[in-house]
Amino acid sequence: MSLIVITNADHLVRMDDRREEIADGAIAFRHGVIEAVGRTEDCAALIEQADTVIDARGCVVTPGLVNTHHHLFQSLTRALPGAINAPLFGWLKRLYPIWAQYRPEDVFAATQLGLAELALSGCTLTSDHLYLFPDGVTLDDTIAAAQGIGIRFHATRGSMSVGESAGGLPPDSLVEDEAAILNDTIRVIDRFHDHKDGAMVRVAVAPCSPFSVSQGLMRDAALLARDKGVMLHTHLAEDADDVAFSLERFGCRPGEYAESLGWTGPDVWHAHCVQLNPAEIDLFARTRTGVAHCPCSNCRLGAGIAPLKAMFEQGVPLGLGVDGSASNDSGNLLLEARQALLLQRALAGPAAFDPRDALFVATRGGAEMLGRSDCGSLEPGSRADIAIWDMADIGSVGAWDKVAALVLSPPVGVRDLFVEGRAVVRDGALVQARRRDILRAADRSLARLKSLV
Repeated sequence: MSLIVITNADHLVRMDDRREEIADGAIAFRHGVIEAVGRTEDCAALIEQADTVIDARGCVVTPGLVNTHHHLFQSLTRALPGAINAPLFGWLKRLYPIWAQYRPEDVFAATQLGLAELALSGCTLTSDHLYLFPDGVTLDDTIAAAQGIGIRFHATRGSMSVGESAGGLPPDSLVEDEAAILNDTIRVIDRFHDHKDGAMVRVAVAPCSPFSVSQGLMRDAALLARDKGVMLHTHLAEDADDVAFSLERFGCRPGEYAESLGWTGPDVWHAHCVQLNPAEIDLFARTRTGVAHCPCSNCRLGAGIAPLKAMFEQGVPLGLGVDGSASNDSGNLLLEARQALLLQRALAGPAAFDPRDALFVATRGGAEMLGRSDCGSLEPGSRADIAIWDMADIGSVGAWDKVAALVLSPPVGVRDLFVEGRAVVRDGALVQARRRDILRAADRSLARLKSLV
Protein backbone atom coordinates (compact mmCIF):
# COMPACT_ATOMS: atom_id res chain seq x y z
CA MET A 1 0.00 0.00 0.00
CA SER A 2 1.28 3.48 -0.86
CA LEU A 3 2.44 6.09 1.64
CA ILE A 4 -0.25 8.71 2.29
CA VAL A 5 0.39 11.91 4.23
CA ILE A 6 -2.29 14.31 5.42
CA THR A 7 -0.84 17.80 5.87
CA ASN A 8 -1.71 21.31 7.07
CA ALA A 9 -4.58 20.30 9.37
CA ASP A 10 -5.67 23.30 11.43
CA HIS A 11 -5.93 20.91 14.37
CA LEU A 12 -4.98 17.25 14.62
CA VAL A 13 -6.70 15.61 17.61
CA ARG A 14 -4.62 12.61 18.63
CA MET A 15 -6.81 11.20 21.43
CA ASP A 16 -3.67 9.75 22.98
CA ASP A 17 -3.15 9.46 26.74
CA ARG A 18 -2.25 13.15 26.96
CA ARG A 19 -5.16 14.22 24.74
CA GLU A 20 -2.66 16.14 22.60
CA GLU A 21 -3.88 18.47 19.86
CA ILE A 22 -1.42 19.57 17.18
CA ALA A 23 -1.77 22.82 15.25
CA ASP A 24 -0.78 22.63 11.57
CA GLY A 25 -0.77 18.87 11.99
CA ALA A 26 0.29 16.06 9.69
CA ILE A 27 -0.16 12.31 9.79
CA ALA A 28 1.50 9.64 7.64
CA PHE A 29 0.24 6.10 7.15
CA ARG A 30 0.97 3.02 5.06
CA HIS A 31 -0.22 -0.62 5.02
CA GLY A 32 -3.14 0.38 7.23
CA VAL A 33 -0.92 1.63 10.07
CA ILE A 34 0.01 5.13 11.20
CA GLU A 35 3.75 5.76 10.86
CA ALA A 36 4.14 9.35 12.08
CA VAL A 37 2.15 12.18 13.64
CA GLY A 38 3.40 15.72 14.18
CA ARG A 39 3.53 19.22 12.80
CA THR A 40 3.57 19.51 9.04
CA GLU A 41 7.06 20.98 9.04
CA ASP A 42 8.33 18.04 11.10
CA CYS A 43 7.04 15.57 8.50
CA ALA A 44 8.82 17.16 5.53
CA ALA A 45 10.86 14.06 4.71
CA LEU A 46 7.76 11.82 4.67
CA ILE A 47 5.90 14.35 2.55
CA GLU A 48 8.73 14.18 0.01
CA GLN A 49 8.45 10.37 -0.12
CA ALA A 50 4.65 10.24 -0.17
CA ASP A 51 2.70 8.70 -3.02
CA THR A 52 -0.31 10.82 -2.06
CA VAL A 53 -0.44 14.11 -0.13
CA ILE A 54 -3.82 15.32 1.13
CA ASP A 55 -4.17 18.98 2.09
CA ALA A 56 -6.32 19.39 5.23
CA ARG A 57 -6.08 23.16 5.45
CA GLY A 58 -9.19 24.53 7.18
CA CYS A 59 -9.92 21.09 8.64
CA VAL A 60 -9.82 19.23 11.93
CA VAL A 61 -8.43 15.69 11.79
CA THR A 62 -9.59 13.14 14.37
CA PRO A 63 -9.68 9.39 14.83
CA GLY A 64 -12.70 7.91 13.09
CA LEU A 65 -15.88 7.84 15.14
CA VAL A 66 -16.97 4.60 16.81
CA ASN A 67 -20.60 3.52 17.04
CA THR A 68 -21.09 1.02 19.85
CA HIS A 69 -24.78 0.15 19.42
CA HIS A 70 -26.99 -0.11 16.35
CA HIS A 71 -29.72 -2.22 14.76
CA LEU A 72 -28.96 -1.64 11.11
CA PHE A 73 -31.87 -3.76 9.89
CA GLN A 74 -34.19 -1.05 11.25
CA SER A 75 -33.03 1.50 8.67
CA LEU A 76 -36.08 0.66 6.51
CA THR A 77 -38.61 1.39 9.27
CA ARG A 78 -37.87 5.00 10.22
CA ALA A 79 -40.68 7.37 11.21
CA LEU A 80 -43.25 4.58 11.13
CA PRO A 81 -46.85 5.70 11.80
CA GLY A 82 -48.12 4.16 15.01
CA ALA A 83 -44.62 3.98 16.48
CA ILE A 84 -43.64 7.65 16.32
CA ASN A 85 -45.11 8.56 19.71
CA ALA A 86 -44.96 5.15 21.41
CA PRO A 87 -42.83 4.15 24.42
CA LEU A 88 -40.28 1.36 24.12
CA PHE A 89 -42.54 -1.66 24.63
CA GLY A 90 -45.37 -0.25 22.49
CA TRP A 91 -42.89 0.79 19.81
CA LEU A 92 -41.48 -2.75 19.65
CA LYS A 93 -44.94 -4.32 19.39
CA ARG A 94 -45.77 -2.03 16.47
CA LEU A 95 -42.57 -2.94 14.63
CA TYR A 96 -42.23 -6.67 15.29
CA PRO A 97 -44.87 -7.66 12.67
CA ILE A 98 -43.08 -5.65 9.97
CA TRP A 99 -39.64 -6.99 10.85
CA ALA A 100 -41.13 -10.51 10.72
CA GLN A 101 -41.59 -9.97 6.95
CA TYR A 102 -37.89 -9.35 6.27
CA ARG A 103 -35.95 -11.46 3.82
CA PRO A 104 -32.13 -11.67 3.49
CA GLU A 105 -32.09 -9.06 0.72
CA ASP A 106 -34.00 -6.63 2.95
CA VAL A 107 -31.50 -7.01 5.77
CA PHE A 108 -28.64 -6.53 3.31
CA ALA A 109 -30.23 -3.38 1.85
CA ALA A 110 -31.08 -1.90 5.25
CA THR A 111 -27.60 -2.62 6.57
CA GLN A 112 -25.87 -0.97 3.63
CA LEU A 113 -28.16 2.04 3.91
CA GLY A 114 -27.36 2.48 7.60
CA LEU A 115 -23.64 1.88 7.10
CA ALA A 116 -23.48 4.44 4.29
CA GLU A 117 -25.11 6.97 6.59
CA LEU A 118 -22.57 6.20 9.30
CA ALA A 119 -19.60 6.41 6.95
CA LEU A 120 -20.70 9.73 5.49
CA SER A 121 -20.94 11.10 9.02
CA GLY A 122 -17.40 10.01 9.96
CA CYS A 123 -17.79 6.54 11.49
CA THR A 124 -14.98 4.03 10.91
CA LEU A 125 -16.11 1.26 13.31
CA THR A 126 -19.62 0.17 14.18
CA SER A 127 -21.27 -2.54 16.20
CA ASP A 128 -24.53 -4.02 14.96
CA HIS A 129 -27.09 -5.95 17.00
CA LEU A 130 -29.17 -8.27 14.80
CA TYR A 131 -31.56 -10.22 17.00
CA LEU A 132 -34.27 -11.57 14.68
CA PHE A 133 -33.84 -14.00 11.81
CA PRO A 134 -37.02 -14.47 9.76
CA ASP A 135 -37.22 -16.22 6.40
CA GLY A 136 -33.61 -17.36 6.07
CA VAL A 137 -31.93 -14.20 7.39
CA THR A 138 -28.48 -14.82 8.89
CA LEU A 139 -25.74 -12.70 10.38
CA ASP A 140 -23.82 -13.38 7.18
CA ASP A 141 -26.14 -10.93 5.36
CA THR A 142 -25.03 -8.00 7.49
CA ILE A 143 -21.35 -8.91 7.29
CA ALA A 144 -21.53 -9.05 3.49
CA ALA A 145 -23.19 -5.63 3.49
CA ALA A 146 -20.44 -4.15 5.67
CA GLN A 147 -17.70 -5.49 3.43
CA GLY A 148 -19.23 -3.54 0.56
CA ILE A 149 -19.03 -0.20 2.41
CA GLY A 150 -15.55 -0.58 3.91
CA ILE A 151 -15.86 0.26 7.61
CA ARG A 152 -14.92 -2.00 10.51
CA PHE A 153 -17.84 -4.15 11.63
CA HIS A 154 -18.53 -5.72 15.01
CA ALA A 155 -21.45 -8.00 14.22
CA THR A 156 -23.31 -9.31 17.26
CA ARG A 157 -25.34 -12.50 17.00
CA GLY A 158 -28.50 -11.48 18.81
CA SER A 159 -31.43 -13.68 19.71
CA MET A 160 -34.91 -13.85 21.20
CA SER A 161 -36.14 -17.06 22.80
CA VAL A 162 -39.05 -16.07 25.07
CA GLY A 163 -42.19 -15.11 23.16
CA GLU A 164 -45.54 -13.73 24.26
CA SER A 165 -46.95 -17.11 25.22
CA ALA A 166 -44.11 -17.55 27.74
CA GLY A 167 -44.38 -14.05 29.21
CA GLY A 168 -41.92 -12.31 26.89
CA LEU A 169 -42.48 -9.32 24.65
CA PRO A 170 -41.83 -10.56 21.07
CA PRO A 171 -44.39 -12.60 19.13
CA ASP A 172 -43.80 -16.33 19.20
CA SER A 173 -43.12 -16.32 15.45
CA LEU A 174 -39.90 -14.38 15.98
CA VAL A 175 -38.31 -16.44 18.75
CA GLU A 176 -35.78 -19.22 18.16
CA ASP A 177 -34.93 -22.50 19.81
CA GLU A 178 -32.11 -21.90 22.30
CA ALA A 179 -29.97 -24.81 21.15
CA ALA A 180 -30.23 -23.54 17.57
CA ILE A 181 -29.25 -20.04 18.74
CA LEU A 182 -26.11 -21.31 20.44
CA ASN A 183 -25.16 -23.54 17.51
CA ASP A 184 -25.49 -20.71 14.99
CA THR A 185 -23.56 -18.38 17.29
CA ILE A 186 -20.68 -20.86 17.30
CA ARG A 187 -20.91 -21.09 13.50
CA VAL A 188 -20.62 -17.33 12.89
CA ILE A 189 -17.82 -16.89 15.44
CA ASP A 190 -15.82 -19.71 13.87
CA ARG A 191 -16.43 -18.40 10.36
CA PHE A 192 -16.05 -14.64 10.77
CA HIS A 193 -14.45 -13.53 14.04
CA ASP A 194 -10.95 -12.10 13.63
CA HIS A 195 -9.13 -11.49 16.91
CA LYS A 196 -6.05 -9.89 15.34
CA ASP A 197 -5.14 -6.18 15.37
CA GLY A 198 -6.56 -4.49 12.31
CA ALA A 199 -9.53 -6.88 12.15
CA MET A 200 -12.29 -5.69 9.86
CA VAL A 201 -14.87 -8.13 11.28
CA ARG A 202 -15.42 -9.30 14.82
CA VAL A 203 -18.37 -11.17 16.29
CA ALA A 204 -19.93 -10.84 19.74
CA VAL A 205 -22.64 -12.81 21.55
CA ALA A 206 -25.78 -10.75 22.14
CA PRO A 207 -29.07 -12.13 23.50
CA CYS A 208 -31.49 -9.29 22.88
CA SER A 209 -32.72 -8.31 26.33
CA PRO A 210 -33.87 -9.66 29.70
CA PHE A 211 -37.48 -9.47 28.50
CA SER A 212 -36.95 -11.57 25.37
CA VAL A 213 -34.57 -14.37 26.41
CA SER A 214 -34.41 -16.84 29.28
CA GLN A 215 -32.05 -16.78 32.23
CA GLY A 216 -30.61 -20.04 30.95
CA LEU A 217 -29.76 -18.54 27.57
CA MET A 218 -28.14 -15.53 29.24
CA ARG A 219 -25.92 -17.84 31.31
CA ASP A 220 -25.11 -20.12 28.39
CA ALA A 221 -24.31 -17.13 26.18
CA ALA A 222 -21.82 -15.82 28.73
CA LEU A 223 -20.15 -19.22 29.01
CA LEU A 224 -19.98 -19.57 25.22
CA ALA A 225 -18.52 -16.09 24.72
CA ARG A 226 -15.79 -16.66 27.26
CA ASP A 227 -14.97 -20.06 25.85
CA LYS A 228 -14.58 -18.46 22.40
CA GLY A 229 -12.81 -15.33 23.66
CA VAL A 230 -15.39 -12.89 22.27
CA MET A 231 -17.40 -10.09 23.86
CA LEU A 232 -20.95 -9.97 25.24
CA HIS A 233 -23.66 -7.41 24.50
CA THR A 234 -27.31 -6.82 25.40
CA HIS A 235 -29.85 -4.13 26.31
CA LEU A 236 -30.14 -3.19 29.97
CA ALA A 237 -32.16 -0.76 32.11
CA GLU A 238 -33.38 1.15 29.06
CA ASP A 239 -36.48 2.70 30.63
CA ALA A 240 -38.76 2.50 33.67
CA ASP A 241 -40.77 -0.39 32.18
CA ASP A 242 -37.53 -2.33 31.74
CA VAL A 243 -36.67 -1.89 35.43
CA ALA A 244 -40.23 -2.77 36.52
CA PHE A 245 -40.09 -5.95 34.42
CA SER A 246 -36.81 -6.96 36.08
CA LEU A 247 -38.14 -6.35 39.58
CA GLU A 248 -41.35 -8.27 38.91
CA ARG A 249 -39.87 -11.15 36.90
CA PHE A 250 -36.50 -11.63 38.59
CA GLY A 251 -36.91 -9.92 41.96
CA CYS A 252 -33.92 -7.63 41.47
CA ARG A 253 -32.74 -4.59 39.55
CA PRO A 254 -31.19 -4.95 36.08
CA GLY A 255 -27.61 -4.49 37.27
CA GLU A 256 -28.02 -7.18 39.91
CA TYR A 257 -29.60 -9.47 37.34
CA ALA A 258 -26.69 -8.96 34.96
CA GLU A 259 -24.13 -9.65 37.67
CA SER A 260 -25.90 -12.83 38.80
CA LEU A 261 -25.68 -14.28 35.29
CA GLY A 262 -22.04 -13.43 34.62
CA TRP A 263 -22.83 -10.35 32.57
CA THR A 264 -20.33 -7.94 34.11
CA GLY A 265 -16.65 -7.48 33.29
CA PRO A 266 -14.39 -5.84 30.69
CA ASP A 267 -15.68 -8.20 27.99
CA VAL A 268 -19.27 -6.96 28.43
CA TRP A 269 -20.98 -3.83 27.20
CA HIS A 270 -24.64 -2.99 27.75
CA ALA A 271 -26.77 -0.67 25.64
CA HIS A 272 -28.60 2.32 27.18
CA CYS A 273 -28.43 1.88 30.98
CA VAL A 274 -30.63 4.96 31.34
CA GLN A 275 -32.05 3.79 34.66
CA LEU A 276 -28.88 2.63 36.47
CA ASN A 277 -28.81 3.65 40.12
CA PRO A 278 -25.64 4.64 42.04
CA ALA A 279 -24.98 1.08 43.23
CA GLU A 280 -25.18 -0.23 39.66
CA ILE A 281 -22.87 2.52 38.40
CA ASP A 282 -20.38 1.55 41.09
CA LEU A 283 -20.70 -2.11 40.05
CA PHE A 284 -19.98 -1.27 36.43
CA ALA A 285 -17.03 0.95 37.33
CA ARG A 286 -15.48 -1.73 39.59
CA THR A 287 -15.94 -4.51 37.07
CA ARG A 288 -15.07 -2.39 33.99
CA THR A 289 -18.44 -3.21 32.43
CA GLY A 290 -19.13 -0.96 29.44
CA VAL A 291 -22.14 1.17 28.52
CA ALA A 292 -23.20 2.23 25.02
CA HIS A 293 -24.88 5.59 25.60
CA CYS A 294 -27.63 6.35 23.05
CA PRO A 295 -28.97 9.82 23.93
CA CYS A 296 -31.03 10.55 20.81
CA SER A 297 -32.84 7.21 20.94
CA ASN A 298 -33.45 7.60 24.66
CA CYS A 299 -35.01 11.01 24.01
CA ARG A 300 -36.97 9.75 21.00
CA LEU A 301 -38.58 6.96 23.07
CA GLY A 302 -38.97 9.08 26.20
CA ALA A 303 -36.81 6.64 28.14
CA GLY A 304 -35.09 9.33 30.21
CA ILE A 305 -31.59 10.76 30.50
CA ALA A 306 -28.79 8.35 31.32
CA PRO A 307 -26.44 9.29 34.20
CA LEU A 308 -23.56 9.86 31.80
CA LYS A 309 -21.74 12.40 33.95
CA ALA A 310 -21.68 10.05 36.96
CA MET A 311 -20.59 7.10 34.84
CA PHE A 312 -17.84 9.13 33.15
CA GLU A 313 -16.50 10.52 36.44
CA GLN A 314 -16.48 7.09 38.09
CA GLY A 315 -14.63 5.46 35.20
CA VAL A 316 -17.32 3.29 33.63
CA PRO A 317 -16.11 2.39 30.11
CA LEU A 318 -18.28 4.44 27.75
CA GLY A 319 -19.06 4.66 24.06
CA LEU A 320 -21.77 6.33 22.01
CA GLY A 321 -24.43 4.56 19.99
CA VAL A 322 -26.93 5.83 17.47
CA ASP A 323 -29.18 2.82 18.22
CA GLY A 324 -31.63 1.58 15.62
CA SER A 325 -32.71 3.88 12.84
CA ALA A 326 -36.30 3.22 13.84
CA SER A 327 -35.79 4.49 17.39
CA ASN A 328 -33.53 7.39 16.46
CA ASP A 329 -34.47 8.00 12.82
CA SER A 330 -30.92 9.25 12.23
CA GLY A 331 -27.45 7.74 12.33
CA ASN A 332 -24.99 10.58 12.91
CA LEU A 333 -22.50 10.11 15.74
CA LEU A 334 -21.49 13.77 16.01
CA LEU A 335 -25.13 14.57 16.66
CA GLU A 336 -25.10 11.88 19.38
CA ALA A 337 -22.05 13.52 20.95
CA ARG A 338 -23.79 16.89 20.87
CA GLN A 339 -26.98 15.47 22.36
CA ALA A 340 -25.03 13.69 25.08
CA LEU A 341 -23.35 16.94 26.08
CA LEU A 342 -26.54 19.00 25.99
CA LEU A 343 -28.56 16.56 28.08
CA GLN A 344 -25.95 16.41 30.84
CA ARG A 345 -25.81 20.21 30.90
CA ALA A 346 -29.60 20.41 31.04
CA LEU A 347 -29.46 18.26 34.16
CA ALA A 348 -26.38 19.62 35.93
CA GLY A 349 -25.37 22.98 34.47
CA PRO A 350 -23.08 24.33 31.75
CA ALA A 351 -19.90 22.76 33.13
CA ALA A 352 -21.39 19.28 33.50
CA PHE A 353 -19.85 17.85 30.34
CA ASP A 354 -17.13 19.18 28.05
CA PRO A 355 -17.16 18.94 24.23
CA ARG A 356 -13.75 17.27 24.22
CA ASP A 357 -14.97 14.64 26.66
CA ALA A 358 -17.92 13.96 24.37
CA LEU A 359 -15.52 13.62 21.44
CA PHE A 360 -13.35 11.23 23.47
CA VAL A 361 -16.36 9.00 24.20
CA ALA A 362 -17.24 9.09 20.48
CA THR A 363 -13.75 7.91 19.44
CA ARG A 364 -11.22 6.33 21.76
CA GLY A 365 -13.73 5.61 24.51
CA GLY A 366 -15.90 3.54 22.21
CA ALA A 367 -12.94 1.77 20.63
CA GLU A 368 -11.51 0.77 24.01
CA MET A 369 -14.91 -0.41 25.23
CA LEU A 370 -15.15 -2.71 22.19
CA GLY A 371 -11.72 -4.14 22.98
CA ARG A 372 -10.01 -2.26 20.14
CA SER A 373 -6.80 -0.90 21.62
CA ASP A 374 -5.51 -0.75 18.03
CA CYS A 375 -8.07 1.91 17.07
CA GLY A 376 -9.42 5.18 18.42
CA SER A 377 -6.25 7.28 18.62
CA LEU A 378 -3.83 8.86 16.15
CA GLU A 379 -0.38 7.66 17.14
CA PRO A 380 2.34 5.58 15.50
CA GLY A 381 1.38 1.92 15.47
CA SER A 382 -2.36 2.53 15.60
CA ARG A 383 -4.57 1.58 12.69
CA ALA A 384 -5.11 4.30 10.12
CA ASP A 385 -8.79 5.05 10.86
CA ILE A 386 -8.89 8.80 10.22
CA ALA A 387 -11.61 11.43 9.73
CA ILE A 388 -11.01 14.82 8.08
CA TRP A 389 -13.63 17.42 8.94
CA ASP A 390 -14.00 20.57 6.83
CA MET A 391 -14.66 23.40 9.29
CA ALA A 392 -14.72 26.06 6.58
CA ASP A 393 -18.32 25.45 5.53
CA ILE A 394 -21.50 27.25 6.55
CA GLY A 395 -22.41 25.09 9.55
CA SER A 396 -19.05 25.52 11.30
CA VAL A 397 -17.59 28.84 10.13
CA GLY A 398 -17.42 31.34 12.97
CA ALA A 399 -16.12 28.80 15.47
CA TRP A 400 -13.07 30.01 17.37
CA ASP A 401 -12.37 26.65 19.00
CA LYS A 402 -12.70 24.28 16.07
CA VAL A 403 -12.24 21.12 18.12
CA ALA A 404 -15.08 22.04 20.46
CA ALA A 405 -17.06 23.06 17.38
CA LEU A 406 -17.04 19.47 16.11
CA VAL A 407 -19.55 18.82 18.88
CA LEU A 408 -21.14 22.25 19.33
CA SER A 409 -21.53 23.22 15.65
CA PRO A 410 -20.72 20.03 13.74
CA PRO A 411 -20.23 19.90 9.98
CA VAL A 412 -22.96 18.20 7.99
CA GLY A 413 -20.68 15.27 7.17
CA VAL A 414 -17.10 14.14 6.96
CA ARG A 415 -14.93 15.38 4.08
CA ASP A 416 -12.59 12.38 3.90
CA LEU A 417 -12.60 9.10 5.78
CA PHE A 418 -9.97 6.36 5.88
CA VAL A 419 -10.36 2.90 7.39
CA GLU A 420 -7.27 0.69 7.60
CA GLY A 421 -5.63 3.32 5.41
CA ARG A 422 -8.16 2.86 2.61
CA ALA A 423 -10.43 5.69 1.48
CA VAL A 424 -14.09 5.12 2.35
CA VAL A 425 -15.25 8.72 1.81
CA ARG A 426 -13.51 11.34 -0.36
CA ASP A 427 -14.85 14.87 -0.78
CA GLY A 428 -18.08 13.85 0.94
CA ALA A 429 -18.81 10.92 -1.39
CA LEU A 430 -18.63 7.17 -0.85
CA VAL A 431 -15.64 5.51 -2.50
CA GLN A 432 -16.17 1.75 -2.18
CA ALA A 433 -19.92 1.66 -2.82
CA ARG A 434 -22.28 3.53 -5.10
CA ARG A 435 -24.91 5.72 -3.47
CA ARG A 436 -27.34 5.02 -6.33
CA ASP A 437 -27.14 1.25 -5.87
CA ILE A 438 -27.69 1.53 -2.10
CA LEU A 439 -30.76 3.72 -2.55
CA ARG A 440 -32.25 1.51 -5.27
CA ALA A 441 -31.94 -1.61 -3.13
CA ALA A 442 -33.45 0.19 -0.13
CA ASP A 443 -36.35 1.46 -2.23
CA ARG A 444 -37.10 -2.04 -3.56
CA SER A 445 -37.21 -3.55 -0.09
CA LEU A 446 -39.21 -0.65 1.31
CA ALA A 447 -41.83 -0.95 -1.42
CA ARG A 448 -42.22 -4.68 -0.75
CA LEU A 449 -42.54 -4.21 3.02
CA LYS A 450 -45.12 -1.44 2.59
CA SER A 451 -47.16 -3.67 0.29
CA LEU A 452 -47.49 -6.23 3.09
CA VAL A 453 -48.86 -3.88 5.74
